[in-house]
Amino acid sequence: MKELFPAKQINGFVFSLLLTVIALSVYFLDLSFTVGITILIVTAFVQALVQLVVFMHAGETKDRWAIYANVYFMIFIAIVTIFGTLFLLVWDM
Repeated sequence: MKELFPAKQINGFVFSLLLTVIALSVYFLDLSFTVGITILIVTAFVQALVQLVVFMHAGETKDRWAIYANVYFMIFIAIVTIFGTLFLLVWDM
């Protein structure tokens, strides 16, 4: 019966709720912009990794390293896009 109980999914769900509460606390607490945005970015990336590993079962296949490589590539492309946009539009260079 123990192997039928979805303990990994329940732990992932509770951890997701905890990350959501942490991100929501940024709104209710009087934090500076820098601290608030840092907390939001960190919780967003951790939340995405939890969703990918626990609920999408990314680490349970034979080609899990290809999946992780694709995730790292997506993060790299997102960072390049964000900083490229900031570089061109905000920093006026």
